[in-house]
Amino acid sequence: MAIRASDILLTATTIAATLLPAYGQQVASSFAVPKNITLQTGDTWESDGQVYRLYGVQSCIRGSIATDAAGNKHDCGSLSLAQLGGLFQTAAVTCQPIGRARDDAIFAVCAAEIEGSTIDVGTAMISSGFAFAATYPDGNAVNMGYVVAELTAKGAGEGLWAYKFPHPVQALLQTSQPTASKGAGQ
Repeated sequence: MAIRASDILLTATTIAATLLPAYGQQVASSFAVPKNITLQTGDTWESDGQVYRLYGVQSCIRGSIATDAAGNKHDCGSLSLAQLGGLFQTAAVTCQPIGRARDDAIFAVCAAEIEGSTIDVGTAMISSGFAFAATYPDGNAVNMGYVVAELTAKGAGEGLWAYKFPHPVQALLQTSQPTASKGAGQ
């Protein structure tokens, strides 16, 4: 069953209607992602001076190492970035802004048109094994659908799951915990 762009954008608009009014902001219109963006990570890009981030998606952290089966080392974040770049260059991508991050980046839910089908960009990145389901600081998933996509990709050994790498969500959760709570079992 193909997911229609209207379904993705309706879901994004519903999320936006819930999140944005809490911060006194208006719901912004959806927008097409131009081809001349600057990728920052496998989940974040810049266009016309504005930074955008895929909502609920965590890419591998740039500078972290992913080791393949032959022992070759790669920049894990660059592998995530290359996957997002390939998707953005080969598909027509439309995004719905849904809120702002603390660093003023705009969170967005995006849909890509590929060979007549519309797919959620977050799901595509995560199910291909090149991104992960983001969590809130308390460790709860931002999007349970993305957790299912991640577990499926992991089970199939897709993308980065064929490598040994530090899981970015676990690494970020560890760095966000107060020093006093670190220790036993970590």
